[in-house]
Amino acid sequence: MISTISQEKLYTTRIDLSEDVRVKVIETLNQTLAATLDLKTQTKQAHWNVKGMDFYQLHLLFDEMAGELEEYVDMVAERVTALGGVAMGTARIAASDSILPEYDLNAVTGIEHVTALADRFSAYAKHVREAIDSTDKLGDLDTADLYTEISRTIDKRLWFLEAHLV
Repeated sequence: MISTISQEKLYTTRIDLSEDVRVKVIETLNQTLAATLDLKTQTKQAHWNVKGMDFYQLHLLFDEMAGELEEYVDMVAERVTALGGVAMGTARIAASDSILPEYDLNAVTGIEHVTALADRFSAYAKHVREAIDSTDKLGDLDTADLYTEISRTIDKRLWFLEAHLV
């Protein structure tokens, strides 16, 4: 469920996108913000709790991935505010609005964490690609470009995860 943007919370901007377009793009961005925050914390969950022979390499990989996601959290939230919206970035909002399933807190081994993250990165990648299309169709090429940048990194990280699953 996406948090609704109140019209009173839409600020004036000189960006040459109509208010209607900005509201739709902001809704998409806030859904992405929730999912990105959730994916980041789920990746940290794996980072903190992975065990086994491949602990060290996965511990480092998961931390690096979480750091990249943190950068995207900031990029997405700043785009929301640049468009005159309010970034819906609290943990409670992320938990309620994320498109991702809850993380398996019983995961221990590297393969369990890699599989769980691969599933979530895949769902997130699909969301990002859909956002590229929707923001492009709305005429917000800057936001579509932001999503394209995110998409390239997420696909690369999904490749890294899936390489462990062969």
